[in-house]
Amino acid sequence: MTESVSLKYETNVAVGIDAGNLSMNHIIQVRELSKSFNGTTRAVDGISFEVYEGEIFGFLGPNGAGKTTTISMLTTLLRPTSGSATICGFDILKEPNEVRKRIGVVPQEYTADEDLTGYENIMFCADLYGIPRRISRERAAELLQLVELESAKDRKVETYSGGMRRRLELACGLINHPQVLFLDEPTLGLDVQTRAAVWQYIRRLKDEYGMTLFLTTHYLEEADSLCDRIAIIDHGKIVRIGSPKELKDSLGGDIIELGIQENDKEEDPTLLILGVEHVKEVKRVGPAEYRIKSELGEVTAPMIIHRLISNGYHVSKISLMRPTLDQVYLELTGKSIREENGDQTQFRRQRATLRRARS
Repeated sequence: MTESVSLKYETNVAVGIDAGNLSMNHIIQVRELSKSFNGTTRAVDGISFEVYEGEIFGFLGPNGAGKTTTISMLTTLLRPTSGSATICGFDILKEPNEVRKRIGVVPQEYTADEDLTGYENIMFCADLYGIPRRISRERAAELLQLVELESAKDRKVETYSGGMRRRLELACGLINHPQVLFLDEPTLGLDVQTRAAVWQYIRRLKDEYGMTLFLTTHYLEEADSLCDRIAIIDHGKIVRIGSPKELKDSLGGDIIELGIQENDKEEDPTLLILGVEHVKEVKRVGPAEYRIKSELGEVTAPMIIHRLISNGYHVSKISLMRPTLDQVYLELTGKSIREENGDQTQFRRQRATLRRARS
């Protein structure tokens, strides 16, 4: 990471807001927001939430869950079918120009012109915002230093790696010094090392400049690592909002997954397992498979095995997992986020982004 860059953000957001001491002022407010396509397909279905000043707020969900559609409405690119939203106190429908002045957007797909240099792309974005050249030149230099592209600023973007392109997109999204930065799948297609570097830039924007960031992701580790609060979204509906810790704590303990070998015993062992100390809940998730919640999984697992064997059951497999966001998603929706495929349009868009990221 380079030395600190002094970006002059003209916002009313306090600098250096701590994750545990977020401002309680709502910089985004959303009420019953919906979007339907062709009068039938409901991509976003009556969602409501708030985003606080200075926090990193995440939308976590699989492809096709409604994340990008939500961002498109909040950034005034799509008109909602119903509902309302305000950003920095301005209505997205009644005052779209005021909203656009105060936000930055880093889209999922790469949008930089490959025939222009990195510097020229940033200046082009500044021109679109109507920023005077004497100001935009200074800002471009600051941003190139922030994302560590100074040495590549005069190279055409077609020569950039995927990580460099993503950092350039980040710089372009910051050129107007936004109060709120929207990041749609900011690390899609990047390798682990480059993804970690992008995470550092995102944290820096919050920690050093007090910026509010709204990001969408289907990467569980990304949401867990970056976000102060997460909204889990599935099929256009928000099913739960909370900090990563709150969401994981909501599971009520460790998760034990148990398989029982088929045998002559016809009795369901659920009540038998519930009688084990520290077991809080037992769910049958397959013909002979069970998910068990326990306050102390490492203590409970051997006790469960002993009880089942003592009663004539044969345990074929057992695993112990600490609460994870994927387990939270499974608990709330009945399926794992890793198993979700999304629609074909989204899939094609992701493939195009991945190809360009790897070129």
